[in-house]
Amino acid sequence: MIVVSGASGQVGSRVARGLSQPYVRMVRDAAKLPGAERAADYADLAGMVEALRGGETLFLVSGREDPHRLRAHKTAVDAAVQAGVRRIVYLSFAGAAADCTFTFGRDHWHTEQHIRESGLRFTFLRDNLYLEMVPRLAGADGVIRGPAGDGRLAAVSYDDIAACAVAVLEDPDSHDGRTYTLTGPEAFTLHEAAEVLHLTYVPETVAEAYASRAHLGAPEFEVAGWVTSYEAIANGELEQVTGDVERLTGQKPRSLRELRGA
Repeated sequence: MIVVSGASGQVGSRVARGLSQPYVRMVRDAAKLPGAERAADYADLAGMVEALRGGETLFLVSGREDPHRLRAHKTAVDAAVQAGVRRIVYLSFAGAAADCTFTFGRDHWHTEQHIRESGLRFTFLRDNLYLEMVPRLAGADGVIRGPAGDGRLAAVSYDDIAACAVAVLEDPDSHDGRTYTLTGPEAFTLHEAAEVLHLTYVPETVAEAYASRAHLGAPEFEVAGWVTSYEAIANGELEQVTGDVERLTGQKPRSLRELRGA
């Protein structure tokens, strides 16, 4: 049986709908998805062990943005071991590394290492930024602001990520120990994205980016995550285009122009 975490989210819900093998849906907050078979917070070891019992494979979607997210991820992995789960398919991030620019990407790398050390079988799906997130980078005035310069990103859609996850979950032995980088069909600058989406892109310096977000009152770690995502684009860390989506699904990934026309 497959346990699909994050089942109320954009990717997890799509994965659950796409599976033909037995699965249960797991959420953090049962109120967000009435009818979900399991509910537990990643940080709750006992609750996670109970929620994962009977599962052979865990599709692990990263937890909500939180200063203690890595600790929660590690607890979820430890719970999987205690519950008798044999395999984790982890939704990670493109370019995840201990020293990558995008601060949240570092959490993903450390989570991957903890999964490796757990002794469980695994597959890592490292997705680029979500394609659907690109239009939402703009403010109410239709302007995208950030220190991405002329860097490129190969954003990938929710549907393509979920289809890759389903392919791996339904034929897990073929993907043991593998890491896939999931991208769209092209890498584009935010200038190019803004033109396609009928928006405007105004590059900022890093200092300007922090200053322009100060009024939002968000925690420091969260603002750092927002700003460093743009810096990662500027540094070329999200420009790689791979064929992994098509290799896993047999379908070409969705493009930004296709998103606009949807």
